[in-house]
Amino acid sequence: MTDNIRIDHRIISGIISSGAKVLDLGCGAGDLLFLLVGEKNAKVQGIELNEQSIYKCVEKGLSVFHSDVDSGLPEYPDKSFDFVILNQSLQETHRVEFVLNEALRVGKKVIVGVPNFAHYRSRSQLFFRGRAPVTPSLPYGWHNSPNLHFLSITDFADYCKAHGINVEQTFFTAGNNTVKFWPNMLATAGIFVISR
Repeated sequence: MTDNIRIDHRIISGIISSGAKVLDLGCGAGDLLFLLVGEKNAKVQGIELNEQSIYKCVEKGLSVFHSDVDSGLPEYPDKSFDFVILNQSLQETHRVEFVLNEALRVGKKVIVGVPNFAHYRSRSQLFFRGRAPVTPSLPYGWHNSPNLHFLSITDFADYCKAHGINVEQTFFTAGNNTVKFWPNMLATAGIFVISR
């Protein structure tokens, strides 16, 4: 069963405790939330901007609100969720610091998954071809990318340190594998468990 589940979803499911209350910001079609309900009996809720994705969530029986995370989470009290997830969505927000602060406010722990724009394939395309990189993990051209912020694993770790955010756990992936060495060069994505 786990063979067809994305590696980042498997890792995040391993982090989430059984029965946890989870909020997924930018939940997409709800595949991760659906997995957490099935594997962890989690009480899940999503926030998504794309209407087609919301319909897919509803088809899966998930509770999802149509909202833009850049406008904040005023309807949620402090620490009302065990986990808040920002998986592959933080780089698409306009107000990174505000969104992270809101996630840290409403969540006891926050799981952030980011693409690594410093992966060696991206570096080589930029260096040798002189073009914005397009890779399997970054499949968009410069003109149609939803990404507003281009960060590396090191960039996010440095951001957390500079802003007093505790990094409790880190995981790094490339394709369907985990990366143990030189993640800023060899990993295509990083997953951080953070708290304040």
